[in-house]
Amino acid sequence: MIGFIIAGLVIGALARLVKPGKQNLGLVATLLLGLVGSVIGGLIANLLGTGDIFELNVLGFVVAVIAAVLLIGVAEGIAGRRSVRR
Repeated sequence: MIGFIIAGLVIGALARLVKPGKQNLGLVATLLLGLVGSVIGGLIANLLGTGDIFELNVLGFVVAVIAAVLLIGVAEGIAGRRSVRR
């Protein structure tokens, strides 16, 4: 479980580095988006037959970072819409 959390932090941090611009996300949001990205990466790697969902291999890691980048974009879009309405 601790390894899964650390992987989520690493994936979330890498996703924030890959995504251009400044993201207004805290450590908890980065962790959560990284965790969700790692689950998505594990699921896709599992569907492709390259490993188990909890066994993050190279393909799963790359897909997890891509998924986390997309999730950060979605989170920014949602946060941007909320701040515009105020």
